[in-house]
Amino acid sequence: MYFLAFDLGATSGRAILGSVDNGRLASEEVYRFPNAVKEIDGKYYWDIYSLYDHFKAALKEVASRGVKVESIGIDTWGVDFGCIGEDGSILGLPRAYRDPYTDGIPEEVFKVIPKEELYGITGTQIMNFNTIFQIYAQHKEPDSPIHKAKEILFMPDLMAYMLTGERVCEYTDASTSGLIDPRTRDFDRSLLERLGIDSSILRPIVQPGTKVGVLKDEICKATGMDPVPVIAVAGHDTASAIAAVPAEDEHFAYLSSGTWSLMGIESPVPVIDSKSYEYNVTNEGGIEGTTRFLKNITGMWLLEQSRKTWAAEGRNYTYAEIEAMGREEIDFPSTIDPDDPRFAAPKDMDAEIKAAVAESGQPVPQNDAQMISCIYHSLTRKYKDVIAMLQNFASFTIDKLHVIGGGSANKFVSQLTADTLGMPVIAGPVEGTAIGNIMMQAKVAGLVKDRWEMRRIIADSIEVRTYMPNNQ
Repeated sequence: MYFLAFDLGATSGRAILGSVDNGRLASEEVYRFPNAVKEIDGKYYWDIYSLYDHFKAALKEVASRGVKVESIGIDTWGVDFGCIGEDGSILGLPRAYRDPYTDGIPEEVFKVIPKEELYGITGTQIMNFNTIFQIYAQHKEPDSPIHKAKEILFMPDLMAYMLTGERVCEYTDASTSGLIDPRTRDFDRSLLERLGIDSSILRPIVQPGTKVGVLKDEICKATGMDPVPVIAVAGHDTASAIAAVPAEDEHFAYLSSGTWSLMGIESPVPVIDSKSYEYNVTNEGGIEGTTRFLKNITGMWLLEQSRKTWAAEGRNYTYAEIEAMGREEIDFPSTIDPDDPRFAAPKDMDAEIKAAVAESGQPVPQNDAQMISCIYHSLTRKYKDVIAMLQNFASFTIDKLHVIGGGSANKFVSQLTADTLGMPVIAGPVEGTAIGNIMMQAKVAGLVKDRWEMRRIIADSIEVRTYMPNNQ
């Protein structure tokens, strides 16, 4: 059987065609397209209509191959949402989480719902772009579409709505909102009501594996596709990625490495107490009732934004060149805190990092290679701190780290991580998110029974690389 996964990230999207046959998984990228935050009058949006056009182009490519697709799944980042009007129309473009319109908003919310109480209800890491803060910020804007919204749809559900005309609210993506009680796996609607906001804009929750609908007739005619079912997979990209970790048992931590580094453990229950509040760890939904107990860490965003500065100055590097440059300056000593708010959306990342290093009294990077080394060492040291913190909460011993996503292809960083953590690092699959998306569809189709069978098939089908720490 063939399954089509749309894996939509903050800077690019992919359409991956996968098949599961006789206990083996095969996958192929059939279409790739750009994505970017769109600035309009000082506000930041996602251009969902451009994404919709790319989705149709991908469907047309799949149809041209004569492949019979069993189903389609969509995963994206979390927190962001679109507004739907009474007549079903989409009211404007969704705001992007990097829009600074939520600056200072959490503090306003905490005057109504104290910070510790909010965390005690939701177990969600307090970040200023959480959906609860975005909704409150939009309600403060008199011209915001949210005032005319009958309901909101999170990004994977919004794209599924554009393809099918049917609306759902999938749990794993909604769990990033800061509005869900992970113990009940449902919205705590009183949170919005206390803020003076009608909670009816929140749809009922559905769990991963729910059928949304089928491709609309006009899309089938335009692309040549059959009316294929669209499945609400684990719609949050990290939830899909964790489903693809080729682990043999529970004794692992994971690192989903991309624009963000999401590091955590798979827990059978939410972990919400004074200690998790102190560390600001999040409890997000996983498949089969699991909890993604994790920490959001600023990831390769630091590098990608620095590359923009270098490119504007005429210095363009391939990823292979960047990796080699990092090796050349592996002994460069300076580091930063990747999660310092100053790195969230600076105009010039390269300059911002240099300023932070200078202010800390450390040697300032004098060339791009030293900057790359600074970023990589900063990330791996942060990983070490987070692993130590997670072990305090885990009911099992963490004896290995599984790295999935684009960052897993970086051999230098993988080895540096193993050396820094002092434990094996298993890198791959690179397209873990799309693979988890595909395998969730395969489960719906009855080809696999649970996440452990999914992981066995992935481990047998996808080449991974193990990095042992050199200091042991």
